[in-house]
Amino acid sequence: MKLVMAVVGSEDSSMVSSALTNAGFSVTKLATTGGFLRAGNTTFLVGTDDDKVDQVIGVIAKQSRRRTQLVPSAATTEMGMYSACPVEVTVGGSTIFVLNVERFEKI
Repeated sequence: MKLVMAVVGSEDSSMVSSALTNAGFSVTKLATTGGFLRAGNTTFLVGTDDDKVDQVIGVIAKQSRRRTQLVPSAATTEMGMYSACPVEVTVGGSTIFVLNVERFEKI
């Protein structure tokens, strides 16, 4: 048995949740916040058999995508003043971890 932990951007979380549920997987959703952009995201926990891990990852990959976004970045000028220069960064998509489950009980 495996535990799939997937951190998904907020923009895609409802589609990922629906797709996983429609595919027959039990899903636990946790509201989380990223450290770099401090943006909201959702962490999904999916317990599944070893042979279904690729199916879970495929569903998540199909429903989440990367995007670019402009974020302000402070820069110092020669006169010591700060200027907010927007920087383009990649956001969204998903980060997936697959962990071995030593024991599983549903009580």
